[in-house]
Amino acid sequence: MLRVLHFYKTAFPDSMGGTEQVINQLAKGSGRHGVISDVLSLSRDRNAATLEVSGYRAHRAPLDFEIASTGFSLSAFRRFADLAAAADVIHYHFPWPFMDLVHFAVRPAKPTLVTYHSDIIRQRLLLAFYRPLQSRFLAGVDRVVATSPNYLATSTVLRGLGDKVSVIPIGVNKTDYPTAEPQRLRRWTDEIGEKFFLFCGVFRYYKGLHVLLEAALGTDYPIVLVGAGPIQAELKAQAAGLKLRNIHFLGHVSEEDKVALLTLCHGVVFPSHLRSEAFGVSLLEGAMFAKPMISSEIGTGTTFVNIHGETGLVVNPGDPSSLREAMRFLWNHPAQAAAMGERAEERYQKLFTGDQMVAAYAGIYRDLAKPKGGGTGT
Repeated sequence: MLRVLHFYKTAFPDSMGGTEQVINQLAKGSGRHGVISDVLSLSRDRNAATLEVSGYRAHRAPLDFEIASTGFSLSAFRRFADLAAAADVIHYHFPWPFMDLVHFAVRPAKPTLVTYHSDIIRQRLLLAFYRPLQSRFLAGVDRVVATSPNYLATSTVLRGLGDKVSVIPIGVNKTDYPTAEPQRLRRWTDEIGEKFFLFCGVFRYYKGLHVLLEAALGTDYPIVLVGAGPIQAELKAQAAGLKLRNIHFLGHVSEEDKVALLTLCHGVVFPSHLRSEAFGVSLLEGAMFAKPMISSEIGTGTTFVNIHGETGLVVNPGDPSSLREAMRFLWNHPAQAAAMGERAEERYQKLFTGDQMVAAYAGIYRDLAKPKGGGTGT
């Protein structure tokens, strides 16, 4: 049995964003490949205990403070050192500048792998100071994984790392999702209607939801927004200012309700307009449920999941007019929309299952753990 330590700023059960979903999927699925997983993250709960989660252990160090959305924890240095000493492979999830500091402070003499989830986009000032540390960190690890060929092709950081970079697409398993119950389907149909567009995700600045609201102006298609986040109040104020009557803010919903909405919706709309959106797990969920998708061309994994004219439509980022036209096309051409959804599901089955992702990473873990000197920790 191999032991792998995952390290990232947040993890399940404290948070369940896209990166956290990937870590959870890897940690719980790799046991079938002979891998024991530990996950170390920071928690706002000062008394957070280590938990058993779906066959792996979730270790949590208390968050002490944040600078530019980067969490810091003094106790994480010791926790990481202890867990790294017991691990065969250390799996870092990038970006998180504090993680680089811990790596160099502890200098674990173990093979190291980085999943490169995203470039640093917004914190330009932080990046200017951080870039030398970032470069040294990424140059020193043994392997780097990009989550899509699109991101690898458009990231100057990744392109500079040479042949140590490979691509493993993010994957999810439909068997991990509940089944939509008939009574739940009826309830949502009664509340929203039989035909609507769906967005699921955290309401963040790069999600393009302000663009979606502008695109909804002058239309009557019901648009359901599932989730919450830092800009929720701004979006509700915008919708009220535009006098939009077709927008449904549902907030957080249960997994059962999310599956019901995915089952019922006419299509999934994912208007992220900045490169901070590196992949889009919500798009995968739409494809998994055979739904046509609308996304923007931002040079990331969103256009690896959604192929224009095949699995859905890809529009110009930040352009309400093209987003409105894409929704109008799917709404007015249900047969073509359904065919796109079928092709989306076929593409999901071919490229994006969780089992495929876990198996690919397990192969890297085994390769890294072979006796050959390991990582240097430098």
